[in-house]
Amino acid sequence: MFYTIDILGTIAFAISGVLVAMDKKMDLFGILIIAFVTAVGGGTLRDLLIGDTPVSWMKDITYTYVIIASAIFAITFKSKINYLRTSLLLFDTIGIGLYTLIGIEKGINANLHPIICIALGTMTASFGGVIRDILCNEIPVIFRRETIYATTCILGGVVYFVLGQLPIDSNIVYIVSGFVIIVTRLLAVKFKFALPNIYKN
Repeated sequence: MFYTIDILGTIAFAISGVLVAMDKKMDLFGILIIAFVTAVGGGTLRDLLIGDTPVSWMKDITYTYVIIASAIFAITFKSKINYLRTSLLLFDTIGIGLYTLIGIEKGINANLHPIICIALGTMTASFGGVIRDILCNEIPVIFRRETIYATTCILGGVVYFVLGQLPIDSNIVYIVSGFVIIVTRLLAVKFKFALPNIYKN
């Protein structure tokens, strides 16, 4: 289940990277680079911080194959993606839901405090997108006031640890926690939920 979630998150983030790069009219090489850094950027930073080196994608060539295949798929079927922004939101949201769980699990395996585990999950989910947006000359989504991004990761992390205290199968805990992140993010975008504005007009 853990490995499956990781692969699914890689696919989702790689496709979201391709969509942003295509929106910026990048060439094929640029698209592949953006797909790659979006998919593995957060996980790379996480692994470096906890001393898990070489980082995960360097130890398993499957991740590279998955990213390339996802990029080719997105490029090939770009004409089928009628609503670029909507598709980007969907794949980005799926990515943060799945990658938050991966980061939390890595923290648990490193015997870290639950708060630190949630921070690692948020970092894993967010920083690939931060690198993507910086390279594409955009303000990173995580730093935009009008979007709830990292907050949903933190919420999902709290749900994960609360459910973990109950006699529930670990696969159910993964599914419910990921579902909470994805649904909360989509609802926040639909209904324009945002953190309080600290700036006076």
